[in-house]
Amino acid sequence: MKRSENYFKKEIKVMIGLMKEQSPEHHFEFRDPFWVLITTILSHRTKDEVTDRAARSLERRYHDCIGLSEASYDDVLSIIDKVGFKTVKAQRVINAARILRDEYNCNVPKSLDLLTKIPGVGRKTANVVLSDAFQIPAIAVDTHVQRICYRTGISHSENPEDTEIILQRIVPKDLWVGLNPMMVEFGKNICRPVGPRCGICKIREYCNFAEDSKQEKDTSTKKGKK
Repeated sequence: MKRSENYFKKEIKVMIGLMKEQSPEHHFEFRDPFWVLITTILSHRTKDEVTDRAARSLERRYHDCIGLSEASYDDVLSIIDKVGFKTVKAQRVINAARILRDEYNCNVPKSLDLLTKIPGVGRKTANVVLSDAFQIPAIAVDTHVQRICYRTGISHSENPEDTEIILQRIVPKDLWVGLNPMMVEFGKNICRPVGPRCGICKIREYCNFAEDSKQEKDTSTKKGKK
């Protein structure tokens, strides 16, 4: 069933409340804006636990923006060895530290436009920094948020930027901060990429994916009884 944006706008508070009930508390490795930025740059296509270990190792070795800005590429590469796309990310985190040192006196900017001017920082990364580090209302659409929105029918686009715009329209602004980490946990525990737990999901009545899965199961059961 294709539900309208107005439908979700009316129901989204209830849906968020139900997702929260099934989402464990999100672990934040850092609250410091600089290390939130570096961690998020490292996180693309990498498991959270691998990302967190790599970022914590960088923080222990280099301590701050100045330290990382002066790091050698080979040293950083060896530290983030398990991270996906490590060769690209090693240079990106060093360059990000240098830009912050040279242009912002090591202060992470509180602006989407300024953050996304840093090479390797897209809208998702910038929004994570704004929301998680500065508590500035922003919605980061990562793979978990995109999957949940696409499966439920909140978004019919596979483009995260389209989904971000839709969420900005339907989610009250006072709920933006914390939305991403909550949905990340819901995506990891309930709306999993493989083996989603539709049977126990508290938002299944709002979800196209769960509805389609039920219909397929019912059809299969009927065929099996013939």
